[in-house]
Amino acid sequence: MNVNLLGIGQVSADAPCSIIDLILKANPDSLNSWCAAKIGTKLVDLRTVVETDCEIQLLDKDAPESLSVLRHTTAHIMAEAVKHLFPDVKLTIGPATDKGFFYDFDSKPFSREDLDAIEKEMKGIIKKATRIERKEVTRDEAYKIFEAKDEPYKLELLEAIPEGELITTYSQDDYIDLCTGPHLLNTRLIKGFKLISSSATYWRGDRNNKSLARIFGVAFFSKEDLEAHLEFLENIKNRDHNRLGRELELFTTVDVIGQGLPLLMPKGTKIVQTMQRWIEDLETEWGYVRTKTPLFAKSDLYKISGHWGHYKDKMFVMGDEEKDAEVFALRPMTCPFQYYVYKASQKSYRDLPLRYGETSTLFRNEDSGEMHGLTRVRQFTISEGHLIVRPDQMVEEFKGCLALAKHCLTTLGLQDDVTYHLSKWDPENKDKYIGTPEVWEETQQNIRNVLNELGVKFVEDVGEAAFYGPKVDINAKNVYGKEDTMITVQWDAILSEQYDMYYIDQNGQKVRPYIIHRTSVGCYERTLAWLIEKYEGAFPTWLCPEQVRILPVSDKYLDYAEKVKAELKKEGVIATVDSRTEKIGYKMREVRVQKIPYALIVGEKEVENNTVSAWNRKAGDKGAMALSEFISEITFDIKNKLITPKQ
Repeated sequence: MNVNLLGIGQVSADAPCSIIDLILKANPDSLNSWCAAKIGTKLVDLRTVVETDCEIQLLDKDAPESLSVLRHTTAHIMAEAVKHLFPDVKLTIGPATDKGFFYDFDSKPFSREDLDAIEKEMKGIIKKATRIERKEVTRDEAYKIFEAKDEPYKLELLEAIPEGELITTYSQDDYIDLCTGPHLLNTRLIKGFKLISSSATYWRGDRNNKSLARIFGVAFFSKEDLEAHLEFLENIKNRDHNRLGRELELFTTVDVIGQGLPLLMPKGTKIVQTMQRWIEDLETEWGYVRTKTPLFAKSDLYKISGHWGHYKDKMFVMGDEEKDAEVFALRPMTCPFQYYVYKASQKSYRDLPLRYGETSTLFRNEDSGEMHGLTRVRQFTISEGHLIVRPDQMVEEFKGCLALAKHCLTTLGLQDDVTYHLSKWDPENKDKYIGTPEVWEETQQNIRNVLNELGVKFVEDVGEAAFYGPKVDINAKNVYGKEDTMITVQWDAILSEQYDMYYIDQNGQKVRPYIIHRTSVGCYERTLAWLIEKYEGAFPTWLCPEQVRILPVSDKYLDYAEKVKAELKKEGVIATVDSRTEKIGYKMREVRVQKIPYALIVGEKEVENNTVSAWNRKAGDKGAMALSEFISEITFDIKNKLITPKQ
């Protein structure tokens, strides 16, 4: 048997042997340099037995795949440490991820003190440089091992392994785990790791199953890489909207109200109100007419569209179909309601396109494990719209929706932070969708053509379409790298038939319209979270809930401060007066902490000269200026929706 070990050279063997043995034959001194290997495109363990001629790519610590192997091994070491300290805890699963690693335990939640103790125990295990053993076992052997160790979750995982599939275990010292690997040969390559947090999760991700405790950590081949990553984590922690939003009193959450039901506080509400008014006026300029429709409806409405069959598990349902004459559900979308606005009167081809816009409050029964701040909630408000168009108008109207989305992103300063996705159906799972394959392929190609014509770079995602049509999803990542859909524009050639929608063409014939489902800025709560993280709470002036804070140097100048505030208010500027008997330095520190864009200091000279001493976040101290000059400057900033204040 001849094997080409890429990185070492050619080696031969008379019988099947492991990759380790092949390395020892070719270059024994290099053994501890390798983490894993690839045969073709398959990542394999160095303990894997080779039986035929092949080419093997050896992976050192610089290979991208090796970090995952290191983290997987670290997860096992963490599980061993947990079992040493908490022997009654039961093991479930512990994989590597693109962010680090985690292991889930049937246990009470772990405190920070627990994590510190586990880290200390892990360091002791790593220091021993214990050899990690891989063993292929029969199903009966594996069952006896984990039955003896009283690990019920491992037995459940074992039962799910198909007959005939290879079963392997990995062990170090007294610890053994059911695992496919690959793993490092021993623990000495793990130079830097940190346990970051512990949180609740569910067995197999199902909230109907037992609640578990997850420990999440990171691991690297060097302490320097670990320190750099921890610094990165500290940076994103400082930008996390969950932390900043609460510190700046933009929103809060309350257990007795419920998960995924945030409370927008006055400042957060003001930002959303500003965005909402802007979007509603903007859509009017772009030819939209507004509707206002109910927050819930009978199940009959959703059955017509197919939402009841495809989406019911994500809806909040009121009533029991077997017991109640009428069953209602809170709406997860507005489209069926707007269809009936369209159907209320007969439409001619001359009436189209019809662009309906609505500020819609929607409800979706998301899993509790999915809840996160403002980005994943159960009640949210969205800039929803539906365009009813003739087929010959579809392409241009679709382009218009993308243009409106781009305009909104650019105004908010977010246009460079997004990726475009063509979300397609999955032809391998046709039961998830309505409509024929021909319609799906045609509509997907139409969207592809539009994006190419506009020069938009995009990726194609199979299986991400809605059940009734493909769409363009405009996505962005939060500070932790998780991608969420911010804006959607969807091509629908199907639902008008479901709802018997039509228009009269120039020949007097009934014709089915096409529909575009779209958002202009998407979900206001999610967009607020995005803006908090983008600007670290220092919003553009036009969006700020407090744009100017006026600081009188003493009580003698309160009347002048109030006069300045009144003049600003007349021009639509949101200003407050800090009337506390504190020193100016203290008041200015609060201005900076609360990320207010402008501060005006007023004292004796300002009163005499009808001026203000101005400061802003970007330019700092701007010195004395006429009040009229300052008003002109800030109103220009707000009117033109500048991303940064005019200096």
